[in-house]
Amino acid sequence: MGRPRLPRYIRFMPHVNLFKPAGIPARYLEQVGLTYEELESIRLKDLEGLEQIEAAKKMKVSRPSYLRTLKSAREKIADALINGRAIMIEGGNYICSRGLRRRRFGFGAYRRRFRGRRGRFY
Repeated sequence: MGRPRLPRYIRFMPHVNLFKPAGIPARYLEQVGLTYEELESIRLKDLEGLEQIEAAKKMKVSRPSYLRTLKSAREKIADALINGRAIMIEGGNYICSRGLRRRRFGFGAYRRRFRGRRGRFY
């Protein structure tokens, strides 16, 4: 039995959880699952332009762990773009900033909507 995976810290939750090719209904497409921590690693490196060490510190993981997450995310996105698959953003083992979900849904809505998911607050 291996060591349990530590949760990654994220500071961004997307408002949209499904991206698909135009003109094809989602029910006819295969889906590629992208986790919230993979999306956060893409955001930090490619959108914000942070160096690997800085991005790893923001997610509170080691640099090799960050690179594995980033590589996995890029492979999934490339697969979806090349093969015409939908990208579904969901799940993972993460901890998000305290005010992040409260701003989007309100505290009561958080309890109703996210009960039973793996994400936690920090």
